[in-house]
Amino acid sequence: MATKRLQRLSVSENRRFLVQEDGTPFFWLADTAWELFHKLNREEADEYLRNRAGLHFNVVQAVALAELDGIEGANAYGRKPLKRNARGQYDPSLPDLDGDDHYWTHVDYIVDRAASYGLYVALLPTWGDKYHRAFGKGPEIFDEANARAYGAWLGERYGGRSNVLWVLGGDRSLIVRRHFETNNGLAAGLRESVGESQLITFHPCGNASSSHHMHEEPWLDFNMIQSGHHERIRENYKHVKADYDRVPVKPTVDGEPAYEDHPVNFKAENGYFDQADVRIGAYYGVFAGGFGTTYGHHSIWSMTTEPGSYFIMTWQEALNRPGAAQMRHLRALIEAHAYLDRVPDQSLIADNYEGANYMVATRGGDYAFLYSPNGIPFRASLGKLPGNRVKASWFDPRTGAYDAIGEFANEGEAAFAPPTSGRGEDWVLVLTATD
Repeated sequence: MATKRLQRLSVSENRRFLVQEDGTPFFWLADTAWELFHKLNREEADEYLRNRAGLHFNVVQAVALAELDGIEGANAYGRKPLKRNARGQYDPSLPDLDGDDHYWTHVDYIVDRAASYGLYVALLPTWGDKYHRAFGKGPEIFDEANARAYGAWLGERYGGRSNVLWVLGGDRSLIVRRHFETNNGLAAGLRESVGESQLITFHPCGNASSSHHMHEEPWLDFNMIQSGHHERIRENYKHVKADYDRVPVKPTVDGEPAYEDHPVNFKAENGYFDQADVRIGAYYGVFAGGFGTTYGHHSIWSMTTEPGSYFIMTWQEALNRPGAAQMRHLRALIEAHAYLDRVPDQSLIADNYEGANYMVATRGGDYAFLYSPNGIPFRASLGKLPGNRVKASWFDPRTGAYDAIGEFANEGEAAFAPPTSGRGEDWVLVLTATD
């Protein structure tokens, strides 16, 4: 199968966003598919990728050495990714390439198939339990030397694919020196092979950002946050703002907000995050300064086939959950406006709320967006946009529809009451300069 070439991605000149080779802004709308290479066969992978492209996702996040027994457990075709060394240990510097159709040709197929659908692959070389087991299965197999060799090999194999970017880390804190050495070794090996042609970031543990450990590393092109699955009330705007304010300036994205149908704080008895939680995390993250957002479903990252109370449906049943279908509307809203000069601006909100009703706001050269997560009436501070008057409308995050309100003098404060209020009744006030 011939590989379709997508434009390579790079960091924008102002260091806040990603852009394509021709300078077109790239709004990151990713889906979480950690077990994609490990658990799906080619027909299933095609079904998944086709669905995600149809819902206007443009990135999938997947792991080469996967979390769920990704070293000792074979893929859908009975192949494992690594060979054992002379000591009998699985060795990242010994990828298993025996035969014409092995674990890595399956990864090749999926990466190339993703490109054919216009999808980039945010590729994790390994899940974090392979260098810091913590609560995972492991085994711990990495050190700096074999990490560098593995990174260089991955870069040689996938460096020519323009739809690949790299995500180190894998849901683990870095505590002892070996953890840092492993990730820096991976980055060094990748850079040896791909130079600056592919972006590299780092996926941290829950309720954290890559900036905590890695912000000043020269290989880190942008920060990634995992705001996580612990609290019902979303506060990922705090992580985004902290990253946004760091020096040197680097773009940031919430790469793992709360997944749809994920048990709150990992306990089924707490109930499950739903489409409203997903939307709030997405709009909070983007309006607070993120260059995009990542969606996730609890049964899709795991590619669940036997549901229960923890993973409550199969991955196929989860493909068209409402939160997933609604993410396209955020992408459309952002892409409908020139946004390389877009900045977070909380001064647009005259009287903010706390907790679950906290509002976030952002503006570009001639527009502003104010997000009310529960449709609570509020007052906006005008005069932030050019001109004497502004046009106002409501944007519905559930449907992507606009509802015109009218024009207002571009000064002072104005009161706005969203069309509906209550849980799941979130709205965006769109202000546009009229002259």
